[in-house]
Amino acid sequence: MLEHGGRLRRAAARHGIPLADWLDLSTGINPVAYPVPPLPAEAWQRLPEEDDGLHEIAARYFGTHELLPVAGSQAAIQALPALVPGTRISLLAPSYAEHAHAWRGRTVRQYDAADLDAAVDCSDVVVLVNPDNPSGVHFDLHTLLDWHARLARRGGWLVVDEAFIDADPRASLAPQAGQPGLVVLRSLGKFFGLAGARVGFVLAPAALRLQLADLLGPWTISGPGRHAARHALADHDWQQAMRWTLAAGGARLAALLQEAGLGHASGPALFKWLPYPRAAALHEALARRGILVRLFDAPASLRFGLPPDEAGWARLHAGLSAALGDIA
Repeated sequence: MLEHGGRLRRAAARHGIPLADWLDLSTGINPVAYPVPPLPAEAWQRLPEEDDGLHEIAARYFGTHELLPVAGSQAAIQALPALVPGTRISLLAPSYAEHAHAWRGRTVRQYDAADLDAAVDCSDVVVLVNPDNPSGVHFDLHTLLDWHARLARRGGWLVVDEAFIDADPRASLAPQAGQPGLVVLRSLGKFFGLAGARVGFVLAPAALRLQLADLLGPWTISGPGRHAARHALADHDWQQAMRWTLAAGGARLAALLQEAGLGHASGPALFKWLPYPRAAALHEALARRGILVRLFDAPASLRFGLPPDEAGWARLHAGLSAALGDIA
């Protein structure tokens, strides 16, 4: 099992602090989730039906019909290596560890953002997260289109995980979906704050989608999950308002960390990533105060999600001050 954020119960048990008393900033998930309307009884009682309108609603949201709903993008991350050919796999690092884990058994090399361009021409598959998790590195649309073209000319593939792009989708490759050699992964978990619904989408050429659908089998998304997705993806007013809210929250979080003396933090609106030599000590000092952030070892760093409300912001401000005093 790889390490992930959101392991609140483990932290609560370790520190002897009740679950309800924690400020969990470890996941990068929108703390103000989309308000899903009440579920109709048939969502629980009937098998999910693919003609329920989800495909059309998702196509309007992503700007393409070349999509397959799946049980969260994690399902696709694990399945794609069985379907995408190639032996030389290049991945962005540091990044979401499940990608490297899924491609094990191939010739896998990891590159930082500055070296990824050169790696494209000696790769069969390039896998990256845009914007990256945890570093926040992002690639513009022109760069991604160039990489895809160079790979596709040789029969290669570009796989882009856009889990955090919904807050600012200008660099999304979703409208390009269906082109040979391009796979785009999207999810309802981060921007919409609906990680528990386990709803994701694979945007890819038809042949690959058919293979993936056959591999994953029927009813990959539950009836309640499809209900949540239809409403969330169709609610353009909520989406636009939330993009403004998250942009302000991300800027506020970066400023708070800077004012605490921790330096410049990078990342999209939903989280900020901070390389810090004493990351483990600060992580522990915050946890003793019931504030959970995500710790990374290589490089030593912390990722902070957004507090859910003004009380959370005040608690993070005070907790950081006290924790930094502890480790001074």
